[in-house]
Amino acid sequence: MQSSKQVGENRYRESFGRYYEDFTVGDIYEHRPGRTVTETDNTWFTLLTMNTHPLHFDEEYAKATEFGRTVISSPLTVSIMVGMSVSDVSQKAIANLGWTDIKLTHPLFAGDTLTSETRVLDKRESKSRPGAGIVKVFTTGFNQHKKVVCTFERTILIAKQGHSVEDKVNY
Repeated sequence: MQSSKQVGENRYRESFGRYYEDFTVGDIYEHRPGRTVTETDNTWFTLLTMNTHPLHFDEEYAKATEFGRTVISSPLTVSIMVGMSVSDVSQKAIANLGWTDIKLTHPLFAGDTLTSETRVLDKRESKSRPGAGIVKVFTTGFNQHKKVVCTFERTILIAKQGHSVEDKVNY
């Protein structure tokens, strides 16, 4: 969610994300643009994370598997989906509290375009932080054929209006 706020005469500052109050249970946010994932993305990710499974970087090995080619590393798929959702879901987060029920339901391959959407499952005010609330969401990732490739639940501590870092920093 993008908006602008006036910070001076004829001057506006871009603002992204939702405050706790902006979430409504049942709402679905479609995250765009999509992201075409490349073999280079996958190779870099496997190197950065020290993932040594050859299914992600050895084409000859991968040819002998049921997939017949290399598969995008599943943590990369999750990471891209989380990144896609930031401006809609967690731009004003204080903290991610956890991810649960991560399911990889279909492989993602180099050249596939990933899109995702997030549904708001629940929200409640924080008992320990009066300036925040807890939001629980369910995110689904799709390839370009609308095949579900990944799903997960995520719980986030979100600032209320007037309590985000953005509200306090003036730079």
